Amino acid sequence: MAAVALRKEVIPLRTSPPHPAAKVLGERADAVRARFEASTGYRRTRAPEWLLTLLAPVAGIAVLVALWALIAKLGGRIPDPITVAHAAAKIFADPFYSKGPNDQGIGWNVLMSLKRVGIGFGMAALVGIPLGFVIGRFRFLSGMAAPIIALLKPVSPLAWLPIGLLVFKAANPAAIYVIFICSLWPMIVNTAVGVRQIPQDYLNVARVLNLSEWKVFTKILFPAVLPYMITGVRLSIGVAWLVIVAAEMLTGGVGIGFWVWDEWNNLKVEHIIIAIFTIGIVGLVLEQALVLLARRFSYA
Repeated sequence: MAAVALRKEVIPLRTSPPHPAAKVLGERADAVRARFEASTGYRRTRAPEWLLTLLAPVAGIAVLVALWALIAKLGGRIPDPITVAHAAAKIFADPFYSKGPNDQGIGWNVLMSLKRVGIGFGMAALVGIPLGFVIGRFRFLSGMAAPIIALLKPVSPLAWLPIGLLVFKAANPAAIYVIFICSLWPMIVNTAVGVRQIPQDYLNVARVLNLSEWKVFTKILFPAVLPYMITGVRLSIGVAWLVIVAAEMLTGGVGIGFWVWDEWNNLKVEHIIIAIFTIGIVGLVLEQALVLLARRFSYA
């Protein structure tokens, strides 16, 4: 059989040559710019990257404040930024005053909310992360847990509050219980997904080397799953801080959620806006702290 040689033809890309006048116009533009810079001393330069990075959020905040001022002027019921700024100066002049169990500064309320979040979130981490490892490691347990997680994960966190009040007979442990429930699912799911993403070859090598389950966990599973686990922690802390405000509105006591509701009962809308910004800033700090932690422990 005769061999058939296949020849691949390369067709050159046809491009039209530049217009002769383009080069002349470009040279003239460069000459005019050079004479302008020499006569005025002005030289056009690109803004540094750090300046653009700084100006972008500042511009966003300025637009938000401008829209807020416009809505306050047109609506009439929402206080304007200047009024809120004056009220904030008075509140943060003494944020840790205490005039009784139901009359405390915004600082004590934020700290009490953070305490509840810390306890509930810590308990969820102690339960959820090991459970996620086990579910991701063993297929049978994963099949058992899948319908339970799919059934309970979409439930609103506040739906668990009556159960907490029924079981614990007190508002504070019930709020912590709600934080525990809502923080549990992101850590379980993300940790289990991280375990499943480990290449099977790694586990086969561990089986050939007859490594113990503890060695498999410390040398293979944990380093590979850590980025997924920290992602679950970030999601959980965001949900926990979101839920505690709503839970405290219903349970009462000392906390930023109760403080917001109490100020609404007193018709101090400017204090509610201050609380909204305070909640957002605290949530941002928590999120950025976990982002830094994720960068510190990420594996390339």
